[in-house]
Amino acid sequence: MISDDTANPPGRAASLATMQRSMGDPAITYPLWPPLVSGCPRTGTDKIAYPVEVDYAYDRVDPGLFAPTGPRAGLERWAPLLPPLSAPGLGEGDTPLIDLGDGVYVKDESRNPTWSHKDRINRCTVSAAVGVGAPGVVVSSSGNHGASAAAYAARAGLPAVVLASTGAPPAVESFLRAYGATVLSVPAETRWGLMREIVDRLGFHPLSNLTTTHTGHAFGPEGYKTIAYEIHAELGVPAAVFVPTGYGELLFGVWKGFAELRRLDLTDRIPRMFACEPAAGGPLAKAMRDGIPAAHVRVDTTAAYAIDCSVSGYRGVHALRASGGRALLVTDAQLAAARAELAGQGLWAETSAAAGLAGLRAHGPLDDGPVVCIATSSGFKDLDTGTHPPDPVAPTWPAIEHRLRAAGMVA
Repeated sequence: MISDDTANPPGRAASLATMQRSMGDPAITYPLWPPLVSGCPRTGTDKIAYPVEVDYAYDRVDPGLFAPTGPRAGLERWAPLLPPLSAPGLGEGDTPLIDLGDGVYVKDESRNPTWSHKDRINRCTVSAAVGVGAPGVVVSSSGNHGASAAAYAARAGLPAVVLASTGAPPAVESFLRAYGATVLSVPAETRWGLMREIVDRLGFHPLSNLTTTHTGHAFGPEGYKTIAYEIHAELGVPAAVFVPTGYGELLFGVWKGFAELRRLDLTDRIPRMFACEPAAGGPLAKAMRDGIPAAHVRVDTTAAYAIDCSVSGYRGVHALRASGGRALLVTDAQLAAARAELAGQGLWAETSAAAGLAGLRAHGPLDDGPVVCIATSSGFKDLDTGTHPPDPVAPTWPAIEHRLRAAGMVA
């Protein structure tokens, strides 16, 4: 266990985190340290792994925590309802809520330091690595998660190993190397076994999932709760939140944030949560259809590579059931249309990040209040970014006029 000084560094509000609780059986609890990186050991089987979540002394939360504050308070603002933030931050959080009209808002997570929602989770997971005195961190990712983990590890002075698949976007690999991470490009199916070896042999702290069905890091989704806090502070409780969904950690985190607001009597309801998965896979949709805690599926080719998961986890099922929500499947054509709609509003989103808006457009409008679509990351992260060289045009008025006419700017 870490010392109290490390758990709550001087100058920061004290975390009210008290323990880890099994989601397989909420009566089973564990100490807060060390964080359980392989789920609940007492409820898991060889077919299903149940995650744990962090519990808090909710009766000690200062009501002033949710009072209006100045701009860019960051995750530190919410420190009492987060695991100890032992690692320094990068100004994550406080992302804008963009009004698209007709009661539709986009929470633009591309404004985070490494241009994705993953900065919220990695502030918490790298803090856990610092808290347990790990010599480094290891993550399996070919995109946002790896880039974010590398940045926060660098900020904390920890070496980072990123196991990326051989088909990772070149731009993202450059991003990883800029932070000094050791990038190992290996076949996708070998990444998790190799990560386990690095954990076992070197003692590095894992920031990615280690189990058969997804559990992920115990502290990670707690960072995503802050999205709900921010939405509530600006908009109140929307009728629904549409979430790009891979393993379901973001979905669960946003749901838990709203559930905490209700628990603290700051609202009387929770929005319906909609998981928006690529139709090429959709393990959470299958789990919901089959009434099981998690599912495995075959994944076909999709442009939404960041959320093309073949396995789900119980967190997503829990969030949908508890909120009365649904799992939606969106096609690549619907994703492309949503990405173009966001671009038309000045928002450059990764294809996977447009899944929330794609899910809303596929579902149809809701008539009981505003809705929020989470856009998770920047278009910089897409597979085709940087692959379209400019088409030169002759520097003459006829050539320019011809090009402008083709664009509909000249009659």
